[in-house]
Amino acid sequence: MNQDGMVIWLTGLSGAGKTSIAEQVVHFLEDSGKRVQLLDGDLIRGFCPTGFLKEDRINHVKRVGLMASLLEKHGVIVVASLISPYRSSRDTVRKMCTNFHEVYISTPLEVCEERDVKGLYKKARNNEIQNFTGVSDPYEAPKQAELEIQTHKINLEQSVSKVLDYIRGLK
Repeated sequence: MNQDGMVIWLTGLSGAGKTSIAEQVVHFLEDSGKRVQLLDGDLIRGFCPTGFLKEDRINHVKRVGLMASLLEKHGVIVVASLISPYRSSRDTVRKMCTNFHEVYISTPLEVCEERDVKGLYKKARNNEIQNFTGVSDPYEAPKQAELEIQTHKINLEQSVSKVLDYIRGLK
C-alpha cells in the first residue's frame, strides 16, 4: 500500500472531544484501507506512566511525538490525541515530524467542565487534583493551527468530517 505518512495532532482541553474525534477519524481511515495509528495520550500513559508536572507533560508529549514521527516515516497516518498543553512542546513535535498538522479542538473551559463525565474538573477545583490543565495549570492555545474545530458549535459527526476533509485536501 503506497501512502504518505503524516501526523494529525489533536490538541485541546480535557473534555474538548479530542479522543472521540480521533477514534472516529481512525475508524474511517482504516475502513478506507489506509494504514493508520491512533496515539491517545491517556492510553499511552497506561503503559508509559508519567506524572503531571510541567516537565513530565513535556516529556510525555516528546515521547508520543517520537512515536508519531517514526510511524510517519514508515508511511502511517498518525492521529494523535493529547492535551499537549504547552505550545513549545507541540512545536518540538512539529520539528520532529516531516508532515505535521496541528488540529486545535477549541472548546471553552466552561463547556469542557459541563462534559466532565469523570469528575476531574470538580476534583481539580476542590484541590484534589494538582496541575490540572485549565484549572491549576495553563493551556497554551495554538497561535496558527492548520485546523480549528469548535466542538461547542458543531457536533461530533461534523467535527470528524472537518478533519477528514482536511486530510483529503492534503493530497
